[in-house]
Formats: sequence, structure tokens, C-alpha cells
Amino acid sequence: MTRSTLSTHARRTSPSAPASLSGVRLPRRAALAALLLPLAACAAEPEGDDPAAGAPSGGAADDGTLTVTDPWVKAAGEGMTAAFGTVRNGTGGDLVLTGARTDASAQVELHETSSDGSGGMSMQEKEGGFTLPAGGELILEPGGNHLMLMELTAPLLPGDEVELTLEFTDGTEHPFTATVKDFAGAQEHYEPEGSAGSGASDGGGEHAEHGGDE
Repeated sequence: MTRSTLSTHARRTSPSAPASLSGVRLPRRAALAALLLPLAACAAEPEGDDPAAGAPSGGAADDGTLTVTDPWVKAAGEGMTAAFGTVRNGTGGDLVLTGARTDASAQVELHETSSDGSGGMSMQEKEGGFTLPAGGELILEPGGNHLMLMELTAPLLPGDEVELTLEFTDGTEHPFTATVKDFAGAQEHYEPEGSAGSGASDGGGEHAEHGGDE
């Protein structure tokens, strides 16, 4: 074969080389794409169930916080009154509420209400405090459990706001603001030690009955 013939043969066959290489690259790219697609699909899927579907019902969600909803205080001119609301334990552990404080009164006690055995209701200090299980709640309401504000430092009039702080055995403290409201309701009475027997309402009684004093 002459030199001119070889050159012509080389020119004719060289264009087919890229086509052959191209034929090798395309399947590799396709295989890579086929591998990446299922991986992307897995990354897009959230692990486990929908968090919203797993939220507990009928109680506080485990969001790591304490909350007090609808807090309010019974209006009073002097003496004693009571604070109410719903305390929700959104932390991951049980808590025990053992006290509270406010500048609106010299002392705050945790009270529970029960039958006095003669058809009436009476209040007493809650020994050991109130236990709030994780995700649970404590309802403070007239005629039931409540915070008793004793020895008010100034009259509490409807529309006023009272700053209170809840205290727990583990050292946790939770401040909140309660609105003062006028209210008429149950007739539970409490006679603190050393009293002259005049008694005091938990805030559920007629405000006017005591001349604005609780």
C-alpha cells in the first residue's frame, strides 16, 4: 500500500473514533443519573411520621415550655383575693408547683377547695403543692384550685394588670401577667391562722358582698 493510500485510509477511519468513545460515555452518564434519582428521592422524604400527626391531644404539646393561659385576678379593694388561669407543662418532665409571688400582695398561697361536710365549701392550703405531669395542665378556677393573694399592697381594680411568678421545686420560675376582673360566683371562704373569724373568699364570691374586700 502506498503512502497516499495510507493517508487516505487514516482520514476516513479517524472520524469514527469519537463516535466509539461517545458510545462509551453515554451509558455511564445514564447509569449515574439512575443512581442519583433514588438517592434524591430518599433525601426528600422526612424520616418517621408527620410531626403534626404525632402531637398529643387533650393536653399541652411537648414544646419545652411552660405557659399560663387566660390568667386573671378577682378585683378587690384590700385584704385578700385570688388568681386563676390554666398552667400547661410543655416540658419533658414532671414539675411540682410549690409557690408564687407578686408585688401586689405580701404573700401568695396555693389553695385547694373541698366540701366542708355541711353542704358548703372551704379552702385550705395545698400541702406539698400541685404536681404537673409532663404534657399535663393545672386548672386554677373559682370554686377549685387557685392562687390566694394575701395582704394586698394596694386596691386591685378591673382593668389593672398584676405581675406574678410561679415557683417550682426544681428551681424553675415562670413569670406571667394577669388582668384584674370583677367577678361574681361561688362562695368558698378561708380563715387564715390568727384571724378574727371574718374569713375571706377565694375570689369566687360576690365582690359587693364584702364591700370590695376579699
